[in-house]
Amino acid sequence: MWQSYTNGFKMYLQLEKSLSGNSVEAYLHDVDKLQQFLEAKALQTQPESMDLATLREFLRWVHEMGFTATSQARILSGIKAFYKYLLLEDVIKENPAELLEAPKLKRTLPDVLAVHEIDAMLSTLDQSSEEGIRNKAIIETMFSCGLRVSETVGLKISDIFKQDGFIKVVGKGNKERLVPIGSVAIKFIDYYLEYVRNHQQIKAADVDILFLNRRGAKLSRVMIFYIIKKMAAEAGIKKSISPHTLRHSFATCMVEAGADLRAVQQMLGHESITTTEIYTHLDRDYLRTVITDFHPRGKK
Repeated sequence: MWQSYTNGFKMYLQLEKSLSGNSVEAYLHDVDKLQQFLEAKALQTQPESMDLATLREFLRWVHEMGFTATSQARILSGIKAFYKYLLLEDVIKENPAELLEAPKLKRTLPDVLAVHEIDAMLSTLDQSSEEGIRNKAIIETMFSCGLRVSETVGLKISDIFKQDGFIKVVGKGNKERLVPIGSVAIKFIDYYLEYVRNHQQIKAADVDILFLNRRGAKLSRVMIFYIIKKMAAEAGIKKSISPHTLRHSFATCMVEAGADLRAVQQMLGHESITTTEIYTHLDRDYLRTVITDFHPRGKK
């Protein structure tokens, strides 16, 4: 029975929730872990006969397996979604996962890059090489628009509206949004198009994809990770850096410059303003400066 229910769950996530392939796989892996737990404990429990006590024992098992609190919360989210689906399909009458509680997560402030650090990373690129020209265009675009790595590798030439200063981005759940793009990013995109991309033999499936690898095919997400990690290491930056760091840095710069949080929410493509607040934390030194400069009891 598990297989038929997980197949239905997969279709639900793809068609009704419009989730990306990566998100669908993540949810299915969460349900698979529940099945692994039942096998490990020699339990024959079927999805429709699951109870709260067994699910709580599953969460204890996940904890004992050494998963981080963040991973545990991710797994719980998948299990809750699965049982919500079963409830919608009338497979179950009551949701046993409804009262499950996630582990408390420590709110840590992710690393952000200052503009001078991004400039230091860009200075490591060899601008006489095709790879260096492409990578500069990638970084400038990601930082200019606050793009996710998946949005960057999927960006199309036909979605760049240079005259209007906007790009069309396809985000999570295939939702489209318009994001402003700065003149610096456009300049380096044009340079990449003229001196690199226009001279490549491009795979038929990727003729409209902006950023390509040496073989004329769409870049992978992993390749973007590798490029950014390598640049940070060569620039001597010791922070924990990933492609998402550029997105977070974009949002933080916008908020610290006085941008409206709702506008930043739209540019990032967040459904909830709460998510934007998490991504656009204000640096503690910046907060200290605000207190010092503006609070009547904060002035020195």
